Amino acid sequence: MAGFDTISAHELDFFYRKRNALIIDLRSREEFAQGHYRDAVNIPYEDLEEWENGQSEKLPKEKILVLYCDRGSASMMAARELIKKGYRVKSVVGGIRAYNGSNLYFPPRHSKIKKDTKESGKSETN
Repeated sequence: MAGFDTISAHELDFFYRKRNALIIDLRSREEFAQGHYRDAVNIPYEDLEEWENGQSEKLPKEKILVLYCDRGSASMMAARELIKKGYRVKSVVGGIRAYNGSNLYFPPRHSKIKKDTKESGKSETN
C-alpha cells in the first residue's frame, strides 16, 4: 500500500482550480464560515466517514484529495484512512494556519476593522 504525500501550505495554491483535485477543509462548519481556502469544500472531519460510504455524496476516487484542517493533525489522520480505501491524498502540513497566500476567503462580515470602528463610533475614513 502506498502512503500519502504531505505538502506545505504554500503548495496548496498549485491545486487551486485544478480539475483533477478536490480541496477539502476538514474543520467545523463554523470555522469554515469564518474563513477558508477559496473553492474548498467543507467536509468536517466528523462527517468524513459518511462521505466515504456515499451516505452524503461520494468522494471522487478519480481526483486527488487535498486535505487541510486547522493545524494539520486531523488532515493527517484522515489521509491515512482514505489512502487505505484507495484514494489519492495529499495533506497540508501545518493546516490552514500555515497558509498566507492570496486564496483565502473571508466573508464580508468578517472584517475586524469595520467592527471595531463601528463599535467605537468612528467612521472608517477617519
